[in-house]
Amino acid sequence: MTRYPRDFSGYGANPPDAAWPGGARIAVQFVLNFEEGGENCLLHGDAASEAFLSEIVGAQPWPGQRHWNMESIYDYGARAGFWRLHRLFTGAGVPVTVYGVASALARAPEQVRAMQSAGWEIASHGLKWIDYKDHTEADEAADMMEAIRLHGEVTGESPRGWYTGRCSVNTVALAAKTGQFEYISDTYDDDLPYWSKIGRRNQLIIPYTLDCNDMRFATPQGFNAGDQFYTYLRDTFDALYAEGAAGAAKMMSVGLHCRLIGRPGRVQALKRFIDYFQGFEGVWCPRRIEIAEHWRKVHPPRKRLRPSALKKADFLEKFGGIFEHSEWIAERAFDLELGPAHDTAIGLHAALARMFRSATVDERMGVLRAHPDLAGKLAAAKRLTAESTKEQASAGLDALTDKERASFEKLNKAYVKKHGFPFIIAVKDHDKTSILRAFQRRLDHETDTEFDEACRQVERIAEIRLEALL
Repeated sequence: MTRYPRDFSGYGANPPDAAWPGGARIAVQFVLNFEEGGENCLLHGDAASEAFLSEIVGAQPWPGQRHWNMESIYDYGARAGFWRLHRLFTGAGVPVTVYGVASALARAPEQVRAMQSAGWEIASHGLKWIDYKDHTEADEAADMMEAIRLHGEVTGESPRGWYTGRCSVNTVALAAKTGQFEYISDTYDDDLPYWSKIGRRNQLIIPYTLDCNDMRFATPQGFNAGDQFYTYLRDTFDALYAEGAAGAAKMMSVGLHCRLIGRPGRVQALKRFIDYFQGFEGVWCPRRIEIAEHWRKVHPPRKRLRPSALKKADFLEKFGGIFEHSEWIAERAFDLELGPAHDTAIGLHAALARMFRSATVDERMGVLRAHPDLAGKLAAAKRLTAESTKEQASAGLDALTDKERASFEKLNKAYVKKHGFPFIIAVKDHDKTSILRAFQRRLDHETDTEFDEACRQVERIAEIRLEALL
């Protein structure tokens, strides 16, 4: 593998301010998963009963058998839990996005009517609430298209958002390929929406949550009391609200299930959290589709150079001169495992610097000798590379007095005679005076010491050049 698809960089150290409407410091968004009637069940044509997210600890699928207790737990979510949550959210004036399993929605016309009457968004949660990790790409794509069709038939509208949940490695790409969705939520990798280039499509991703999620009432190392859930939600809100107050507003997703948080012993924790955050100013409670609309308007996708996606010839044309007259460094870097982490100046510099550092002493010496003298004869004859010309000009080395030029020529000659390579310094970090001081100081170094310093300066120059490109 020479192209690594996972993205460990994201927005990096300085994420953008979400700029939520009204200057809100945080967006708190609630998702209600409606899965009851779409889970694994022989009645649904599945080979075994459901075993996931219920009150039955350690449940296992029952191949070829209906699991009456499991079915009745799911039934509770639709029959009682949903309505308890509907009363809570409508009474508090908090809008909700429903992740609706299409086959479950088809079996719940009264609940669908209530969702729509409340103005809730109904996004697609797939055709069935089953695990797609072992499905073929073709079978998963077929279920996805049927989910879209059935969703539109049941609700009267096509879904604008997608979340499978128990997804495969193909899910996000398949959902993007449909061109149907304004956002996809099958990721958990950020506190902000972001754009992902999938094929030719700029796809908006609105990450979901598994930590601020009532599913942890039904998993090991989870919540066993409402107070734990409330405390976790409150602490998450406080941390993100503080970041928003500092100028970097974030998004908080809360994941809910009718059969879990809809139990009377748990719903009070959710009510306390709603009461808590409604006591703060600057809180926006949108549906996910409103987040998508805001992000598209305020943070539209921007075209940017992605080095890891370039063909070799294009990569070398663009970055072959980053290390002066040393295209071989870029050529070797191209063959490394590159990915989204290398599509920034810091990331690509890391890859190029690795190849420079792992080169032989003679190869690195060749790079040093490829650099021109500062304010030397090549500069006077206008024979520097474009990069070197700009760099030397930025420190005023293209406009020296006769006395200054004479000083540089004298120092250049003495330095090369002693060390065997030209004096190299990242001039963007200096002015003429500090360059001359460094020149005089480094002239006295031992050659081994100065070789190491020159190599560091070569790497710094490369970083500055990449910053201008990326």
